[in-house]
Amino acid sequence: MEATIAASALEKSPRPSVRHQSPPLGVLATAFTILKLASIACVSQLASQPPFPAPQQPGADIVSYFRLHPSLVLACAFLQVGAAIPLGLFAASTVSRLRFLGVQAAGATIALFGGLAAAFDTSACAAVLWTAAHGGVAADASLLQGLYYLAFALGGPGYSMPLGILMAGVSVPALIMKLMPRWISVLGLALAVIGELSWLSLIVPGALFLVPLTRFPGFVWLIAAGFALPATRPARPAAAR
Repeated sequence: MEATIAASALEKSPRPSVRHQSPPLGVLATAFTILKLASIACVSQLASQPPFPAPQQPGADIVSYFRLHPSLVLACAFLQVGAAIPLGLFAASTVSRLRFLGVQAAGATIALFGGLAAAFDTSACAAVLWTAAHGGVAADASLLQGLYYLAFALGGPGYSMPLGILMAGVSVPALIMKLMPRWISVLGLALAVIGELSWLSLIVPGALFLVPLTRFPGFVWLIAAGFALPATRPARPAAAR
């Protein structure tokens, strides 16, 4: 009788929780956002007149900007390299968190691919900008324009498309398993679609707006998802002996 009462009490008592051992996702997302926004601010209208040229501007404008503002371009590249690190850590830690919470579907691995690709492309874009900002390179107009367009491809759709894959890979299982507030998952899916459509900007200049439309709301999603994903789960019961 006493054994039955004790077993019943154990069943009713709350199960202990287990915490996921990882860097804080919200802090990583915030660090990435701050560094990325700072890199953009370095070459924005706030820092230089005119601001960083768009791909559809004449080649002379692109060459002129790099020759007149090499220090700002270097600062932008420096901060972007720094931003790539917390983004990559966020992607790896988020996928580990999803596995910890019981996600076994392919979405987690898909998210890892997207997050690491976005981080690598961010770092590669920064490396190209760093190269283009040096005087000997900037003196060659044709080479400079080629490097500029490569930087755009890497940091434009090359960033927004894999970022969309990251957001979709996290949002789908999170929506199904109710791991985050619904609005975060829905926002992630909407931005994922926009991010994939930004691919069009490589051949349709009018679609260029899709890149910042993914990037800036994407900062909100990264921070919200980072703080919303649970860091604990109930401990699994011990195996019966």
